[in-house]
Amino acid sequence: MDLKTNTIAGWVLGACGAALGLAIAGGMIFHGERPEKMGYAIEGVEEAGAGGAPEVAIASLLPTADAAKGAEVFKKCAACHTINQGGANGIGPNLYHTLGEPIGQGKGGFAFTDALKAVGGNWDFEKMDAWLRSPRKFAPGTKMTFAGLANAEDRANLLVYLNAQGSNMPLPAAPAAAAAGGDAAPEAVQNVTDDVRGETGAVANTGTPASGAPSVDPQAAIEGEKSPVK
Repeated sequence: MDLKTNTIAGWVLGACGAALGLAIAGGMIFHGERPEKMGYAIEGVEEAGAGGAPEVAIASLLPTADAAKGAEVFKKCAACHTINQGGANGIGPNLYHTLGEPIGQGKGGFAFTDALKAVGGNWDFEKMDAWLRSPRKFAPGTKMTFAGLANAEDRANLLVYLNAQGSNMPLPAAPAAAAAGGDAAPEAVQNVTDDVRGETGAVANTGTPASGAPSVDPQAAIEGEKSPVK
């Protein structure tokens, strides 16, 4: 092997060694550990669900809920539940005449979990709404695997549909809506109504002229026009 070939081989080996060294050094400086939290925090942006609007009271949605739409929502439940009168239990219990019944009892001997039995009371609209929103939060330890319905209107529609299947309970009274701004707006309107300066003529003379400002008294202006020019 001649000198030229040895020189070229030396340069190649040197370049490879330098590249390897840079790769090792870069790996030590910029190591690629998985971050504890993926993504980048953006100031001023809250995480989803944090500080959001308060949950709408289900009683305020029930008067305008649609049982026909609720029947469509129930299709998500039909894989585990029947709802016809006398229907057989499946993976879940038959749901005919469920609203108003004791929670976790009856239903032809269906094997309810102890977690659901422990809730106690009867199925009313509020409890059923909470169950439909998140079964696992309503009864921790339940074997119900359905994640829940996040949309309040879907739950309201489903509730009136369930109620029409043998229960026919009266709808709860809708909560009274608080006036926006409290009493501030009515008080402000009353203040304007009671203000004796509401008439234009009275308003024109209530201000105090600034020091050195000319008089704006209408009568003074008239008398000035009558006076001869000197």
